[in-house]
Amino acid sequence: MTVLFAGADAGASHTEVVIADGTLRVLGRARGAAGAVTPGHAAVAGRAIVATVREALTDAKRSDRPAVLVVGAAGTGREAERRALFGALEEARVAERVEITTDAAIALESVFHQEPGMLLNAGSGSIAYARDRSGVVWRAGGLGWQFGDEGSGYALGRAALGAVSRAADGRGPPTGLSDAVAREVGGESLDDLVRWTSAAGPGAIAGLAHVVQQAARAGDAVAVELVRTAGRDLADHVVTLLGRFPPEMVVPLALAGGILTPGNPVREELLALLTERAPRVSVANQAVDPPRGALALAARLQAAQ
Repeated sequence: MTVLFAGADAGASHTEVVIADGTLRVLGRARGAAGAVTPGHAAVAGRAIVATVREALTDAKRSDRPAVLVVGAAGTGREAERRALFGALEEARVAERVEITTDAAIALESVFHQEPGMLLNAGSGSIAYARDRSGVVWRAGGLGWQFGDEGSGYALGRAALGAVSRAADGRGPPTGLSDAVAREVGGESLDDLVRWTSAAGPGAIAGLAHVVQQAARAGDAVAVELVRTAGRDLADHVVTLLGRFPPEMVVPLALAGGILTPGNPVREELLALLTERAPRVSVANQAVDPPRGALALAARLQAAQ
């Protein structure tokens, strides 16, 4: 049989695995449970990654082990977590060789290969990465919903709830978000919304982001201002990392995540702000596909043997 490579993107919301042959032709793909590593829980992440690899092999109609599995996992920037996840995957014997790297490394690889560039990802959370000319990777944001994630789906959803509460008691202007958010969560009153928020986790709050963007498209003044704030916060990530590059360099920037899907108001606001604040940034057209970046790293590791 031909050699197999596996690339995995293990994040806080899900794990995605792609199986490819020696030419990097994709044979199978699967999506599974979250595989991000938190301190003391590497075994849980390992089980999610192993299960998703096996599902991807089934999709590829292959039963042999990949020669190399590269996993880009959130939370493995710390050596202790990286070693713990490596041990869990080695014990499962899911591949002949396992390599652990960061989610940043495989995302950047998928767009820029080994070249310098920036990546801004805004989904439930938000984070930006830059790889400079020497290959060093820098980060802005990405510290989680309690500590950061400005401009993210969570931040937008939380801001919408704040706007609704202020409108309810007169501290803020009336907004169509009041009815729109209530409909989204299946409530009919402010009390219903309070009950919903008491049980809602960060992912559920982030799910309100699309309500804000819809309201902004419809011209709701409060929603428009929330979108502007998100755009400014995300632009701050990019401007901060731009200082890692020579001042004369045109820096390519890739955009990823549901908040920055083409046509979304936050993306449009961000692009307008970057034109003013960071004119030497050039938005790349390439799609960000982290598991494919992991595959490219796997093939490079195999070739170096």
